[in-house]
Amino acid sequence: MVFKNPYFLLLIPLAPCLGLVLKTLFSGRQAGLRMPLEMEACRETLKVQVYGLLSFWGRILAITLAIIALARPQEISVTEIPPVEGVDIMLCIDTSMSMAALDFNPYNRLDAAKNAATDFVKKRLHDRIGITVFGGNTALACPLTLDYQAVLEFLDSIYLNMTESQGTAVGDALATSINHIKNSAAKSKVIILLTDGRSNTGLITDPVIAARTAAAFDIKIYAIGTASKGRAQIPTNDPLQPYLYVDEDLDEGTLMAIAKTAGGEFFRAKNYAELQRIYSKIDELEKTKFEAKIHADYEDKYLLFLLPSAFLFLLIFILERTVFMRIP
Repeated sequence: MVFKNPYFLLLIPLAPCLGLVLKTLFSGRQAGLRMPLEMEACRETLKVQVYGLLSFWGRILAITLAIIALARPQEISVTEIPPVEGVDIMLCIDTSMSMAALDFNPYNRLDAAKNAATDFVKKRLHDRIGITVFGGNTALACPLTLDYQAVLEFLDSIYLNMTESQGTAVGDALATSINHIKNSAAKSKVIILLTDGRSNTGLITDPVIAARTAAAFDIKIYAIGTASKGRAQIPTNDPLQPYLYVDEDLDEGTLMAIAKTAGGEFFRAKNYAELQRIYSKIDELEKTKFEAKIHADYEDKYLLFLLPSAFLFLLIFILERTVFMRIP
């Protein structure tokens, strides 16, 4: 609680003096009731003294409440208004079968990507986030939204070969993400592309062409290559041959060209720790900068003090002329 006119509170120490002044003014006008002489002894009885104290301190309390009411107490309700515009971010995640490779201990490539992306989403504020998944085909898994819980649920539901197709259509995946984000009014638009291979299928055979389109719409692309050096194991669920071995097939050159063309950066993650650091770096590079707007509502509370003060004054006025009436 705050006070609009706090200087009135300086009068509180003077409340006893004001009480005496009021007592003198009212007692001077108070009519006496003539009683027999033997009643004079009742003047200094305990009852009279108690009545006098109640009247005096009641008046001081009423004056104090009135002073607080004059200071105009207010209750503040503060609301933080988030910025209208943030960053729009599309997570473009490869779900092809090679993402099952077990070189991101303790996860396979896809689970590592999901976990790192989950941590990334949890750090964002006031930014819309969407998800595109791709293999040989592409699909918009989650449209741009501020509902981070929904984004996290969609991330958790991503699985291997989600598009039920062979190959890696990087160009088409970028096109799908660009088409969804290009008309955004956000101050910054970003695509985070994550893949472990090279573009080998799809309508857009050269992903750099898609990157040029992104640049034309002021969309920045960060490209993340997720593959260790050398060969990696892929589980087969076949007890006779539990693992297959796949050679590294990450097209770093094309991913670098995509990132450079669209004003972003290329990152290579060879293990889970590196992937986490990459997402953390992107989080810092695309940190939303805004000044939170604070709106304060002031609600007057002076009636909580003024009404009891008025009631006390009225009560004392009545009691002093009835129950507290002094007998001269």
